[in-house]
Amino acid sequence: MSARPDPRTLPVTLWVRVRSVLLWTVSLMWLVPMMSLMMISAAIWPSDRTERLSRLYCWGQVWTTGSTWKAIVHPDVDDHTPYIFACNHVNLLDHVTMYNSTPHFKQGVELAAHFDVPVYGWFMRQRGTIAVQKGHRKQLERLQADVEAELALGHSILVFPEGTRTKDGRVAKFRKGFFRIARDAGVAVVPVSVTGMFGVLRKGSGVMRPGDVTVHVGAPIPTKHLSDADLKHLVTQAHAEVARPVDEYWEGSNV
Repeated sequence: MSARPDPRTLPVTLWVRVRSVLLWTVSLMWLVPMMSLMMISAAIWPSDRTERLSRLYCWGQVWTTGSTWKAIVHPDVDDHTPYIFACNHVNLLDHVTMYNSTPHFKQGVELAAHFDVPVYGWFMRQRGTIAVQKGHRKQLERLQADVEAELALGHSILVFPEGTRTKDGRVAKFRKGFFRIARDAGVAVVPVSVTGMFGVLRKGSGVMRPGDVTVHVGAPIPTKHLSDADLKHLVTQAHAEVARPVDEYWEGSNV
């Protein structure tokens, strides 16, 4: 089976531009009122009490790209066990793309500077999203406490270990900070791979193209009792599990 074409080389015709503008318009028409409604709800109830609304928003936000969506979940993933979900970082829609793949309430991790973005950032702050200060190396202790507080509530954590969106559709090197946090908290890491979204919307381009999107949720990787020396292997294993479906997708051997 031949490799998939690189979306970066596809022609941007007039129709592609017009369709993209229409999709962005519909997307914003969905995002603004839904996030406003979720902010109002979050001011009244805890965020995990408004999950149905959050899931409706996520479903709608993917739908407005004109794309199809499906999830393939490993049977070892327990619906009632909190995890740290480690997902590849594709575009601005990563959170909504993977969220409905499992029933877990997933608390996100976001750069603190993003909390100043109108509507989106305000909602993230109100939802309780864990803030990361860019370039601050001495924040692991605070992040550890924030993560463990969420886990104690039965919440899972969603992280993007690459730290930045992919430039070529592949999975870049992982940073190890949240793997150390997972080990210290004794919580398993679940590898998540999103395929198809790089063709829908990618970093550096405002063109939105409908596509077939799949979320691959892998088997949980235990972290309890790992030594510092074992952390490197944990990061390597998680990266391999996330990268495999992505590499297979680009080689044309899966959807």
